[in-house]
Amino acid sequence: MKVLANDGVSQSGIDALEKAGFEVQTTTVAQDQLVDYINKNEINVLLVRSATKVRTDIIDNCSSLKIIGRGGVGMDNIDVAYAREKGLHVINTPAASSGSVAELVFAHLYGSVRFLHDANRNMPLEGDSKFKNLKKAYASGTELRGKTLGVIGIGRIGQATAKIAIGVGMNVVAFDPFIEEVDIPLEFFDGQSLNFKIKTVSKEEVLKQADFFTLHVPAQKDYVIGKAEIEQMKDGAGLINAARGGVIDEVALVEALESGKLSFAGLDVFENEPNPAIKVLMNNKISLTPHIGAATGEAQDRIGQELADQIISILK
Repeated sequence: MKVLANDGVSQSGIDALEKAGFEVQTTTVAQDQLVDYINKNEINVLLVRSATKVRTDIIDNCSSLKIIGRGGVGMDNIDVAYAREKGLHVINTPAASSGSVAELVFAHLYGSVRFLHDANRNMPLEGDSKFKNLKKAYASGTELRGKTLGVIGIGRIGQATAKIAIGVGMNVVAFDPFIEEVDIPLEFFDGQSLNFKIKTVSKEEVLKQADFFTLHVPAQKDYVIGKAEIEQMKDGAGLINAARGGVIDEVALVEALESGKLSFAGLDVFENEPNPAIKVLMNNKISLTPHIGAATGEAQDRIGQELADQIISILK
């Protein structure tokens, strides 16, 4: 059995698969050459992250394929229903990267309320000549403790983010059309734990109550946050998106930042990824990362191991 990890896979996943007798290839094959490569090499399992697209051309024309695996949560780059109709197994790792994405959300939050993203741009340029000016410019920081975090989408990653927020001392309000109530367990270093119950409220209530917002929703046709939703937020609110590009109207977002309606945004994903809009990239009120939510060594190890376990269970 041959596995092609076209967007890479952790060494832990490779080791587990090879131990079970699989041949693992980590060659990155160009999208337009995938069908030929899979057929020529008789690939049985195709593993991808977010870069490689698995559409009907691959599903229809690669008879050796038995499994398509996504290292991560969202599978919008795979024609999942069609693949399953054709008898293929489609797997992913919905829990493996929750903690790493949640930590990135708070990296953006902490950095933004203390202007770190902008200070790190300006200190190398002006730190030696305008130190006092910069100190004054960044003197009005905000603490997260005691503030309200609005979580839009309280699935696994939303819950992991809420867990950090509660630990920080924030109030959490959440909206999710599919979930009415969640238990958030906080485990501490010494074995103690506390459980917090969050009951979801309407989207309008979250927009009205929260000081900061974080999105944890799948890709969809319409914006989750557009001009109308931003208008319902508190003046000076902050917005983080480490979910999917296209769930925030970036034109409305930039307008709100320029007008002062929003004080900052943090974006790990973008509408036009992998070519984000220049207006977004150049805005000094936006904290930017290049889609690295799951990019920790720990998360990648968990993803690789979970994929390997599922593949071995299906094919062995």
